Amino acid sequence: MKMRIFIGILSLLLIFIGPACKKKSLQIDPEIASSDEALFRTGEQFIKKDPEKARLYLRQVIDSFPKSFYAQRAKLAIADSYFHQGDQGSMILAASEYRDFITNFPLSPSAPYAQLQIALSFFKKTLKPGRDQTKTEQALLEFKRLITDYPLSDETKEAREKVKVCEEYLAAHTLSIGKLYYKRRAYPAALSRLKDILSNYPTFSGLDEVFFILGDSYYKMSQTEESIPYYTKLISDYPQSKFAKKALERMEEIEKKNPID
Repeated sequence: MKMRIFIGILSLLLIFIGPACKKKSLQIDPEIASSDEALFRTGEQFIKKDPEKARLYLRQVIDSFPKSFYAQRAKLAIADSYFHQGDQGSMILAASEYRDFITNFPLSPSAPYAQLQIALSFFKKTLKPGRDQTKTEQALLEFKRLITDYPLSDETKEAREKVKVCEEYLAAHTLSIGKLYYKRRAYPAALSRLKDILSNYPTFSGLDEVFFILGDSYYKMSQTEESIPYYTKLISDYPQSKFAKKALERMEEIEKKNPID
């Protein structure tokens, strides 16, 4: 009985594994196999309808003609094919292929493009503030690497724009944590988080709220002297903010408790 079950399971495995193994093998026409351009063009034809088959042709270009101009294009095409699939696993493979391209062809005019795509492979998987920001941090690192390594490239402009987006996300995420500590009256922890925003993300769009919570954390800790500079900064720099009105009320309360002679 056990033997029959084993044979049945083995048969099922062969049914599923068999086609997968066959798919990885590819018979290439000798005329195509002898030409780097022909292999590349054939691979291009399959990119949209059968990416896996396309990659087999493109990898053959790299294996058979590693110094060829088409080897560079094939390497990028493979990376792009994974990138356009868009799922998490494909993005990881895409980033790996782009890194290999930069390693193998560091002086290629397409190297900045490859670096941008590495950054975008993380950026496209970023989550909203309040959720895990690991991908945002990785994307930011890769965009900054592009700016540093290829400062004169056309891709640098997009990288700079994306850096601002990543920093906005990270600042908003840090603010959400700071607010949580503030609401729980864990004021020292709130202060630590919010001061990080001032140090690391000075262009954050929510600085008015940051200044208010910083000031109010000190205020509620009865450290009014420390709260005043933050309230003052908020009132002077963001007079239209809804937090400016609250800051003015706090300043009036402080003045009543500590009248100036």
